Amino acid sequence: MNQLASATSLYLRQHAANPVDWRQWGAEALAEAAARDVPILLSVGYSSCHWCHVMAHESFEDEATAELMNAKFVCIKVDREERPDLDAVYMNATVAMTGQGGWPMTCFLTPAGEPFYCGTYYPKTARHGMPSFTQLLTAVADTWSNRRGEVDQAAKQVGEALREQAGGLPDSDVTVGAELLDHAVAAVLRDVDHEHGGFGGAPKFPPSALLEGLLRGYERSGNEVALQVVSITADAMARGGIYDQLRGGFARYSVDAAWVVPHFEKMLYDNAQLLRVYAHLARRARAAGAPDGLPLRVTRETVEFLLTDLRTAQGAFASALDADTHVEPGAPGVEGATYVWTPAELNGVLGAIDGAWAAEFFGVTTAGTFEHGTSVLTRYTDPGTGEADAADVQRLERIRAVLREARELRPQPERDDKVITAWNGMAITGLVEVGAADPDSPGTAAAVECARFLLDTHVAGDRVLRASLGGVAGSSPGVLEDYAWLATGLLALYQVDAGEDWLGHAQRILDAAITHFADPTAAGSWFDTADDAETLVARPRDPMDGATPAGASALAEALLTAAALSDPERATRYRDLADATLNRGALILARAPRSAGQWLAVAEAALRGPIQVAVAADAEQGDELLRAARQSAPGGAVILRGAPGSAPLLTDRPKVGDQAAAYICRGSVCDLPVTTATDVLAALSIPGN
Repeated sequence: MNQLASATSLYLRQHAANPVDWRQWGAEALAEAAARDVPILLSVGYSSCHWCHVMAHESFEDEATAELMNAKFVCIKVDREERPDLDAVYMNATVAMTGQGGWPMTCFLTPAGEPFYCGTYYPKTARHGMPSFTQLLTAVADTWSNRRGEVDQAAKQVGEALREQAGGLPDSDVTVGAELLDHAVAAVLRDVDHEHGGFGGAPKFPPSALLEGLLRGYERSGNEVALQVVSITADAMARGGIYDQLRGGFARYSVDAAWVVPHFEKMLYDNAQLLRVYAHLARRARAAGAPDGLPLRVTRETVEFLLTDLRTAQGAFASALDADTHVEPGAPGVEGATYVWTPAELNGVLGAIDGAWAAEFFGVTTAGTFEHGTSVLTRYTDPGTGEADAADVQRLERIRAVLREARELRPQPERDDKVITAWNGMAITGLVEVGAADPDSPGTAAAVECARFLLDTHVAGDRVLRASLGGVAGSSPGVLEDYAWLATGLLALYQVDAGEDWLGHAQRILDAAITHFADPTAAGSWFDTADDAETLVARPRDPMDGATPAGASALAEALLTAAALSDPERATRYRDLADATLNRGALILARAPRSAGQWLAVAEAALRGPIQVAVAADAEQGDELLRAARQSAPGGAVILRGAPGSAPLLTDRPKVGDQAAAYICRGSVCDLPVTTATDVLAALSIPGN
């Protein structure tokens, strides 16, 4: 019997009506496979995955295929977002066996959980040299029954390889310093697509953490090329189809090199990380006296997207919007159906004159840029700022509003309401940092509400749970990134909102992470699962930054920030661990900097101190000093305002006479206090500027 109806995962619930007797991962399912002496068929995916839906429609909804699956296997369905530990272990096996990975992931395991054959999507009928799914099922079942020795040997070898691969980063003589970071930045810049921005060719993924790292590199060294690359890439993404030109928010990736045609799913983690980058660009522009431009517009629209399209009833943020839209009930989803337009559709909504204007402005043509003569909206120009252009500005906003309203009448992609702790921690961090660029933003208030929900629902004592749905937490324990990003988000809130004990909550979570995730044999090395988590074939730990930063590099940021904000005893402990962690990550910065965006960002902050700005002020004092610090301090800086002695960062830092005073420190070296915004800006200026 299919057992997915009660799952806390939308992805699993999407398969509850399949004729496949799906189980959730657990000891009972593995024991059933052992008792029946059949292999496990493990299928891993996520709710907004286009090809996961295709395989489900072709095979998992088919009675004959389901009958074969049920007879020959114990079938287990896993949501990769809810169980990143399982996904990591079996993705490593899939990549090792096939040379590539992806979702849906299809793995065949022994009852002990050891993989012996892995792949990704399999079609209903054989094509392009790929066997049909039923051919694969029959072959695997036959091999299990008639060539068991080969299966056991393969499973043993794969299991040993996975455990060896989980050995962590080796000791090395490479350490974090200016020379290493300059090398990493230079190596990354060699891979730039100078025509379209970003790195490499199609498909193109938003290099979120890498952009933040390059921005911080510019702020340390004054490397103008790094800033130009960030600006060009941010501009190209925001003007392309990967960005929703009507409602804001970024899609998962672009299928082409020019960012025109997206894979239409929208993930919280992409938008949270990119929000941080665009907010950083926006405050740099404001600090330089530049007029409000594209970065601030994208920041505001992305905040609105998060609050309007992804915010749950509990005040947290849903994990994703699907890539597909179900145009007709029961029919397969159609990718992009909600978002694309033809000239005729624009005319039908706007009338011929405005329709023609909108088609030219948004790049909608009769030939189309997507399928079936449809176009994805792009925005390569903006109305000017002169008086003659004021009418065009108003016209554009009116047209966008009308098109948004018309689009909302179309069938909409399904939303995965699952709340992931780590991704919400990223969102809290980004929303808080928006406030530095845009004080009128509703982001900070939304971040506070989200943090309260996570602390109430996702945290039990000092332990963190991975996910919830509908306000009810699931049973999956948090992994390292959940602890790290929740702590980072809380530390960001502590710097702007002293109304709650955000620092205390963050310290409690960090201390638990240190206790349960540290490798006791190697200082600065971390596992991605806790020491008391379920025992898998291998205990996963992946130090490489990908679509989301590695758990270890994320933890390095939390430790570094907490060290700057905590009392001396804690500060020493946290800083020592942050430095040890960064020195482990130095090997990735040296050898694979494209996969070390978060490592680069944290290392840049660490090399500068990180910079700390303590504004000692009574109530209603210090606004100008605080504003100057928030708009001009480099990424990763720590900024706090409060009464003298009211927090560790404000200890022994009095006002100057009756004036508010800003103390600017780099690590343990501090400047003399200053009392004017001009002095703050001068002290935080970028080298060479």
